[in-house]
Order: sequence, then structure tokens, then C-alpha cells
Amino acid sequence: MKTNIALIGFMAAGKTAVARQLAQRLDKKLVELDALIEQRAGKTVARIFAEDGETAFREWEIALIKEVAVARNQVIATGGGIVLNTINVDRLRQGGVIVYLEASPTAILKRAQASTAVRPLLAGEDKAGIIEKMLRFRQPYYDRAADIRLDTSAIAVNAVAGRIIELLKQYEDFTP
Repeated sequence: MKTNIALIGFMAAGKTAVARQLAQRLDKKLVELDALIEQRAGKTVARIFAEDGETAFREWEIALIKEVAVARNQVIATGGGIVLNTINVDRLRQGGVIVYLEASPTAILKRAQASTAVRPLLAGEDKAGIIEKMLRFRQPYYDRAADIRLDTSAIAVNAVAGRIIELLKQYEDFTP
């Protein structure tokens, strides 16, 4: 029986905000993977990227997904690149339903610019171009991983959470 909900999607698609809502509404534990990595590594994601590189960050993701995915009754907000390694997806799928939160490049850019979060992969002048290029590359990975997909571009967080709860009812092997 699956009891976890894993949210995947590009940066600024709403994974953390929606995860908070879902965890509260379904009385599940919230696991925010980037925050957990920062706690365990003793430094921010931005510092990990700057000092150790993206590969080191991805190694943290793999190690912590292995640990987190075996627990039950969680809503897991993943990082945007979690799907690049099929081992992560396989581990998340064993005990949970994977929900892909999509957003348009325009919505992503607007949210990323409004956020105070440091986004190492958006370092550069042409942020819109970076977003479009990365989305184009990652799209097949998101598509393969998703059990459920929802476009969050023009939907409020609470509405997205409500829609996910409705869609989860289709999964016989999922226990809310």
C-alpha cells in the first residue's frame, strides 16, 4: 500500500507550497528534500553548488531519497532535478504516488524572480532562456516519472492541493 505523495517538477512550480498544504490537509509528515539536504550538509543548496558542484548535490539527493522513500505517510517536496536519476524515481514510486506539478516558463520566471530563494541553476543573464532550455531537457524525465500531472501556472496553491487529493482517489493502492 502506498502512503507517500512525492511532488516533482521544475523550480518554482509550487512543490514546497503545495506539499505544505497537502501535509496539513492529509495529516502527513512534510519532507522538504532541499531543506533536509541543507540540514545534513550543514550548508545551503547554493553553497553546495558553489563549493562542491552539482554532482555533489545530486549525490546528497540520492542518499536522502534512499532514506526518505522507505518511510510512510509523507508528502515529499523534491528538488527540480530529482527525476534525472531513475533510481530516485523508482525509490519514490515504491511507496508513493508521484505528482508532477507543471508550470509554464512564464509562470516559472515570474515566481523565481519574486522569490527570495537562491537558485544556482538560474545564474545568468538570460533567465527565460535558461528556463526554457532546462525545461525542454527535463520534460521527458518528468513525463516518465509522473503518475499524476497538474498545471499550476494559473491555479492557487490550495486549489492545486484540493485537485491532487481528488486525483489520488483513483489509486486503489494509495492510502490517504
